[in-house]
Amino acid sequence: MCGIVGYRGREGAREILIDALRRLEYRGYDSAGIAIWNKGTVRLARRQGKVSDLAEAIEADGFDGPMGLAHTRWATHGVPSERNAHPHTAADITVVHNGIIENYLELKETLKGQGHTFTSDTDTEVIPHLIASLLSKAGSFEGAVRSALRMLKGSYAVGVIREGEDILIAAKKESPLLVGLGEDGEHIIASDAPAIINRTNRFIFLEDGDIAVIRKGDLKITNLDGDEVTREVRSVQWSGAMAEKGGYRHFMLKEIFEQPRAISDTLIGRIEEEEGEVFFEELDLPDIAKVRKIWMVACGTSYHACLIGKHIFEANLRIPVETDIASEFRYRDPILDRNDLVILVSQSGETADTIAAMKEVKKRGLHTLAICNVLGSTLSRECDGVIYTHAGPEIGVASTKAFTTQVSVFFMLMIYLGKRLNVLDSDDARRLIGELRKIPHKIQTILDASSSIEDTARENMHYRHFLYLGRGINFPTVLEGALKLKEISYIHAEAYAAGEMKHGPIALIDENMPIVFVSPRDQTYKKTCSNMEEVLARNGKVLLFTDDARHDMAKRIDALFVVPESIYELQPILSVVPLQLMAYHMANLLGTDVDQPRNLAKSVTVE
Repeated sequence: MCGIVGYRGREGAREILIDALRRLEYRGYDSAGIAIWNKGTVRLARRQGKVSDLAEAIEADGFDGPMGLAHTRWATHGVPSERNAHPHTAADITVVHNGIIENYLELKETLKGQGHTFTSDTDTEVIPHLIASLLSKAGSFEGAVRSALRMLKGSYAVGVIREGEDILIAAKKESPLLVGLGEDGEHIIASDAPAIINRTNRFIFLEDGDIAVIRKGDLKITNLDGDEVTREVRSVQWSGAMAEKGGYRHFMLKEIFEQPRAISDTLIGRIEEEEGEVFFEELDLPDIAKVRKIWMVACGTSYHACLIGKHIFEANLRIPVETDIASEFRYRDPILDRNDLVILVSQSGETADTIAAMKEVKKRGLHTLAICNVLGSTLSRECDGVIYTHAGPEIGVASTKAFTTQVSVFFMLMIYLGKRLNVLDSDDARRLIGELRKIPHKIQTILDASSSIEDTARENMHYRHFLYLGRGINFPTVLEGALKLKEISYIHAEAYAAGEMKHGPIALIDENMPIVFVSPRDQTYKKTCSNMEEVLARNGKVLLFTDDARHDMAKRIDALFVVPESIYELQPILSVVPLQLMAYHMANLLGTDVDQPRNLAKSVTVE
């Protein structure tokens, strides 16, 4: 959630750090701060509110130097305020931190007993105090940091500097942190690659327990015991322009329109239609014939993708699939068999609850497979196998292209497993791959005809409550559509399986509640038409998304949007796109902060 960046190089750090913070704004935050080291002295500025407020506060001459730290905070311990903003200091130590220190109260009481005075409500403030308290005993700045980290319980990604020492120290445990390698010995730490992709695409992704010590032109990485370790330098093929808006009003709109390209990139090199084959690199799977159950675990939008994955797998592989919300998974003591396969899905690969679920199942000896978008992320490194979605950076908090690429991966994985289980022959596989190939073009036709969705949004933006209904594989589709509307427009939206409407939600229906239906011409078509009849009988307003321009209800409803036809398993990828657009246009017309909706963060990296 919080964003971290640090710099040591030949240029002035101020503008580099502020620019990086702006690129981290998509993560969600309530305050920002910066510390600049110059000739042994550290200057600090913090502000509640936007990065622009912080940038304005440090325009004064002299607020610059070759090294510094900066941070955007999303409140966990302590209300949003300037005093709770990072960086935090004690004596001559300055720290930025992402994560949660679980034993901070215990440490705080001990440090208070030693005479330390605290000025914030945060858990983070114990870190600089702890380092300062250990300096004399440890004998060096680096040694004190190492000793302090051993005493911390919980998760952390930290950047640390000290007055009088030309050293930047970074370390991580269960929170993402990387080191970017720039020109002329420049080193930049960041919690996310898009923050610094304009300066370098060469990264070292730190692993848990790593401590990176950066001096002028030099980088050394050790473990907590001080033993030097070697980490691979990886090149990320994201250009700086890919993390910019590219002429769109918002990142979210840009990312909706990027979906044909994102899905195409996810398919490239992985499907061979003539042979009816799917290929994956870095895919380590158990003996699939022995798998009796597949688990799909995720949060939020990725969980909705899993619900669609369940339909795709069970309909074609005939293997039972259980979907679980990652934040609930560990706490219900699920009944797991060592032959089960667990698929964990996360756009960032850093979602704390999903990582915790992964660690739990690995302890029990189960095989794990990650589906994620970020190379070198924790989930991709620690799972037994990984399939990357090649969506490129997703900056908008409301996920769009991550969802459609995840569903595309589930569909490819189904074909891959089906061929190996001999439940799909080559003709079946060729047919399915052929349908998948058509999806990017079909999405483009939706985008090319999307002006009517903005008109529908304008006509309905004044309503404060919406009900979304769908059946079968499109129940997860409406869950995702309702989530998009509520998270960026702040309009209350609920999604139900359409057959459940009569079990409660029908009591809410009147002329003041629009009902959004997703109703393609599939096996549930007639049943969903009956549900629409029930809504119309109660003066409800129906907004229909379908693949049938001559839908039986077309002449009786308030708004109709037609998407291209596809097979049952792929229809959600098409149906969700206009739902994304409707949510976007409503939020934009209402004037909300589309890319950074209140109270939300892009990557939920704490539980």
